[in-house]
Amino acid sequence: AGAGRAKSVINIYLPGGMSHQESFDPKTDAPVEYRGPMEAVKTSLPGVFFSENLKETAKIADRITVIRSMTHGEAAHERGTHAMFTGYRPSPAIQYPSMGSVVSHELGPRADLPPYILIPNQTTPFAGTGYLGAAFGAFALGSDPATDNYAVRDLTLPSGIDAARFAERREMRSVVDAHFSALEKSDALDGMDSFYQRAYAMISSDKARAAFDITAEPKKTRDDYGRNAAGQRMLLARRLVEAGVRFVSLTYGGWDHHDNIKRANGLQMPNFDKAYATLIRDLDERGLLDSTLVVVNTEFGRTPKINATGGRDHWPKVFSIALAGGGMKRGYVHGSSDATGGEPDNDPLNVEDYAATIFNQIGSDPAKTLMTPGGRPQAIVKDGHVVKELLA
Repeated sequence: AGAGRAKSVINIYLPGGMSHQESFDPKTDAPVEYRGPMEAVKTSLPGVFFSENLKETAKIADRITVIRSMTHGEAAHERGTHAMFTGYRPSPAIQYPSMGSVVSHELGPRADLPPYILIPNQTTPFAGTGYLGAAFGAFALGSDPATDNYAVRDLTLPSGIDAARFAERREMRSVVDAHFSALEKSDALDGMDSFYQRAYAMISSDKARAAFDITAEPKKTRDDYGRNAAGQRMLLARRLVEAGVRFVSLTYGGWDHHDNIKRANGLQMPNFDKAYATLIRDLDERGLLDSTLVVVNTEFGRTPKINATGGRDHWPKVFSIALAGGGMKRGYVHGSSDATGGEPDNDPLNVEDYAATIFNQIGSDPAKTLMTPGGRPQAIVKDGHVVKELLA
């Protein structure tokens, strides 16, 4: 593995299983029961179409890589989510760490900021530390940057505590810590210890606190992203990677559209579309896109055929994701699905190769072995290959 091109990753997770047909892979020539109820729009790439609610993303298609051949065999939400967060199929024998926790373990914090942050909170257990232990867990915001009363928990001193009292308490805590550490050595204690160290560093660092302050953004920028969950979460993600956070994972919406997919998609996709296109442009204009890998993913796709209630059901055989920046090609479509969107037609991308490519880009060797608490060696990604065709 090379040194990697990406300094940071923004993982935008669309939980529930986003339909590929109603997003990046519309089937314009298929019979209506496969094509579905929505139109397609031209993109900035000749001959490439996206679904009608990705109008803004269509304009920046020349800056991103779309993968239309993502595939795995997990049709249950939990198992599909596990695969996309960890790069592994679930196992009853071992808890695998999320990619964010591996990055935290391998690369550590930068600029007094946690290496791995969740916006707004941990919505799936598979975003956790697995066998790596508590010290490599994510810092979850605990509140949504789109709300008026947004404040990051643990980043502000409690009312009535000034800086001097804070320093004194910190000193007292270290005495207590030393006492307990001498009594008991365990992963949980070590983990909490380094977690607290980091929390203290953040509270006492103006730069770290400022990174979370979305109100510091110009009004126009906040409007451009959209004053909603998709917009403000993506804007905060940009602030955090700009300040030095290595891995930001955010969730948006619910995409389990078994019924009336046209209406369900219409309620959520336009806000995503505007925010995502703005994020890619904003990173690019700031000179940050080449060093920030932006991933849009979901746990699986939807059935080729529209069901009796006007929706689509779970379908892991083929689905679409998008990658941008961080050394990925610009204006590239990787792989394709067949005429009805049922399975990969060429260049299928499995979960292991997807994960290996992401780790490679951020400078972690996917073949490196880590140790489980039981002393078993475990590869970061088992049998994963870096997909050179995706790279610029």
